[in-house]
Amino acid sequence: MSKDKDQNKDQDQDQQSYKQLHRPASDFSSRSEYLDNELKIMNPRRWKLNLPGRDFRFEWEDLVPAIAGTIGIIAMYSAVMMSWAEGLTEAWDHVNLGKEFAIEVARVEMLIPAFLFCIIASGFINPRANLAGNHGPMIPLIGAIALAGAHPLALAILLGVFGLLLSYFKGGSKLVNLTSEGVAGGLLVFLGFTGAMSQIDSIQSWATSIESADVAKGSMGYVGLVVLAITVVLYALLARINKRWLAIPACAVTGLIVALVLGAGFDLTFETKMGLPNLNPVYWWGSTTEGWMLGLPNLQHFIASLPFAILAVAMWSPDFLGHRIFQELNYPKGSERVLMDIDDTMTTCSIRQIVGTAVGGGNITSSWGTYMIPAAIAKRPIPAGSILLGSLCIIIAILGFPMDVAVWPPVMRVALLVGVFLPLLEAGMQMIKDAKASQSAGICIFAAAVVNPVLAWAMTMLLDNNGLIGDKERAAKLSFADRIVIPLGVLIVCFVAMLAVGMLEGKYGIPALL
Repeated sequence: MSKDKDQNKDQDQDQQSYKQLHRPASDFSSRSEYLDNELKIMNPRRWKLNLPGRDFRFEWEDLVPAIAGTIGIIAMYSAVMMSWAEGLTEAWDHVNLGKEFAIEVARVEMLIPAFLFCIIASGFINPRANLAGNHGPMIPLIGAIALAGAHPLALAILLGVFGLLLSYFKGGSKLVNLTSEGVAGGLLVFLGFTGAMSQIDSIQSWATSIESADVAKGSMGYVGLVVLAITVVLYALLARINKRWLAIPACAVTGLIVALVLGAGFDLTFETKMGLPNLNPVYWWGSTTEGWMLGLPNLQHFIASLPFAILAVAMWSPDFLGHRIFQELNYPKGSERVLMDIDDTMTTCSIRQIVGTAVGGGNITSSWGTYMIPAAIAKRPIPAGSILLGSLCIIIAILGFPMDVAVWPPVMRVALLVGVFLPLLEAGMQMIKDAKASQSAGICIFAAAVVNPVLAWAMTMLLDNNGLIGDKERAAKLSFADRIVIPLGVLIVCFVAMLAVGMLEGKYGIPALL
């Protein structure tokens, strides 16, 4: 009888609108309960108009993922464009691109795509599609992509087409469903740990490189240690009082202040001027003397870009999986309707990839982790924060100088550390609940250390779904396609793509096929 009442209650709630079900925060005993209720009563419209007040509300907690995502994306975009500039300058005789080019392209990416895909797409049209951000694991490969003869626009078109095909056939959500908690937990632990160590190394490298007329190079290494120590204490304190969703803005601002107080501010210069970048696509792609200095892509460029596009799309599923897991871990039961839809997110990312690059950008996109992770921790759905984030990106792109602050190591590295990699590590550990899950997680971590996270995910998923590791009872319930065909196909695609672009050359001396 009780179960029937619960079902009837759910049906009544489905028939009522968010506006009818909304209750003011004063009706609840705590802010957390109010936010939980907001998540439960929302029912976003897919690919239809969603309006503030009728379908969602703005809360001050939405500022946290908006600010965190803005800081993260400035850092990521700047890193991507500098990598393109360096790689293309080395690969092409007539190309000479530098920091000014990288900043201008990053500002293009923060204007048009932010308006179309943060504000319009994820804010008003489909709040179940997570924002299209940056594909972090692809950043180290950009130099190799340029040297292989690839063209940024050709790469974007191929990546977008492959992504649309995968989303149309529901391939993304299928791969997520075939990934057990043990495999996913191991993947998150590895990504969180290695990412955290990378940020720590970067802060220390920055601190030991500080020099001026009064300070000898290497003598201020303690600055990095103090910044990291205070960051850890502040992060632990925020976790203790259940305010961990404040980690990125609080820790980033603290890192900035501490570095300045300790005398590291003399390398913080403001070079980016206020104004708009060139928004004419013809300028960026129309000739070999302006913009990217590459002109439009030809058939050879598409062939050279093909394996990298396949690899990037193959790496989307584990990336998307990690972000959705964060929502599932932090959202209350009954809020499934506001969880990000994997396939819708792939659709948005694919279209954003083509449009963003066509207007002059150079980002390689994926689900926006520096937005989704803080949003999940803050117990906020996608739309309101997405609109705020898009607005902040536009404002900062026009102002210019805040970009110089956001990419300063004590700000950027601390933001990535507490906003992405430590939460990834924690989430992964939470998913490893028993001996079966720990076995799958351990193999996944080992394989990721031996090769890389993407190939490790594909290989461990194949072993886990066949009962060779992990939960044998789960494997027995899967179909032949779920056990063999799909996991093996994913493993082969990932391996061939990596072999083609030379990702196995550095560790094992296996030359690239192309």
